[in-house]
Amino acid sequence: MNECISVFDMLKIGVGPSSSHTLGPWRAAERFLKELHEEGIFGNVMHVKVDLYGSLSLTGKGHATDLAVMLGLSGADPEYVPVEDIEGIIDGINLNNKLKLDNSREIDFNPVVDIVLNRNFLPFHANGLTFTATAGKIEYISTFYSIGGGFVVKEERTVAKEKEIIKCAFPFPTDKADDLLNFTRQENKSISEIVYENEKSIRSEEEIHHELMRVWNTMLECMYIGCHTEGILPGGLKVRRRAFDMHKNLIGELPYTNPWEWLQVIRKTEVKFRQILKWVSCFALSVNEVNASLGRVVTAPTNGSAGVIPAVLMYYMVIENHNAGEKEIKQFLMVAGEIGSIFKKGATISAAMGGCQAEIGVSSAMAAAALCELMGGNPEQCLIAAEIAMEHHLGLTCDPIGGLVQIPCIERNTMGAIKAINAAELALETDPKNVKVPLDKVVNTMWETARDMNNKYKETSEGGLAVAVNISDC
Repeated sequence: MNECISVFDMLKIGVGPSSSHTLGPWRAAERFLKELHEEGIFGNVMHVKVDLYGSLSLTGKGHATDLAVMLGLSGADPEYVPVEDIEGIIDGINLNNKLKLDNSREIDFNPVVDIVLNRNFLPFHANGLTFTATAGKIEYISTFYSIGGGFVVKEERTVAKEKEIIKCAFPFPTDKADDLLNFTRQENKSISEIVYENEKSIRSEEEIHHELMRVWNTMLECMYIGCHTEGILPGGLKVRRRAFDMHKNLIGELPYTNPWEWLQVIRKTEVKFRQILKWVSCFALSVNEVNASLGRVVTAPTNGSAGVIPAVLMYYMVIENHNAGEKEIKQFLMVAGEIGSIFKKGATISAAMGGCQAEIGVSSAMAAAALCELMGGNPEQCLIAAEIAMEHHLGLTCDPIGGLVQIPCIERNTMGAIKAINAAELALETDPKNVKVPLDKVVNTMWETARDMNNKYKETSEGGLAVAVNISDC
């Protein structure tokens, strides 16, 4: 059996600003609480300490890793906690040096002392964190690794073949793009149809529909919020939100009262090349400005690249096909999720392991393939679209200024979205017989590039723009 990764593993609803540095540690804290309950020691826990290692330590403050572990230990769920409650939870812990463990028992917890930043890297992955609970004479220690996209493991691979993987029995299991292509030929189905059959093997059609639409509605609401919120992003860089002003200049005076009415209004606006570029950029900016403000986003496949897929899908709905609805939304998301899973299985979606090629590059490839199918591309052309998009992100480094998911991260989502659209159009004009570089070769090359890349360009803020530009310069 092959490794089975669901669409809903690749498209997770959570809180910004980072899937690997915020959502992952948050989920790790939840798993640690579960272990304490399973070990039967939760009721006796008097103290908890958290050690952050490697990239989680070097850029943890900027990525709100410290806040994430506190929220996770407090029992808050990143998928459902009201984002307006987050500040109050954190302020309560900081003010009283008390934490309500799993929202049930209060323990002493001083974030300054009990969250320890260790610059050294643990051997299995760049994003390591260790929880230590003291319960009487018992000291319970558990280490987790946040491997990108909100995925958390106890141990992670050093090379692809060594990975401990969860097996299941999809009817059409795929590890590589060639596997997927062979199934589409064998069954005479599109990529989205193959993915749908796989999803039906683990959940009902009603659940698939509901969850895919919940993902899209979260994306749409995120874009809506970002386009209607002005001001300065938190964190010290004093980055001004741009989606608000860009949106104001594009939308005109047409009335609307909610995200779906807003989408309909955008369909009535002027459509010229410059306006299209601005709209796509506006959609992507809006998502990642919400992400930078600890808002609710969909990891796609990560938080740092969360703007690409909604921007491209929104482009299709408001520019290319005004009749597009639930059918096209679900089709797009299923193709995107499948392409993302191929990169996760064959390479990485963690910037701490592979640089920004693993985030923006993968998201651009996901969006390109999904858009290509909606535009009438066959499975071969969809994989060509993904290959083109990733090929032109190879080697992209991750060097966030101040450790914040703001510069250059937010703008990179606009570039990834535009590249995805371009890649889809190129693929639609390509005869698969003439293709020289298959997608699997690009996946392998991305992983090789990731392993060769200097660590200072892998989400450590120790190289590139993060060194050339300081917060004081801003």
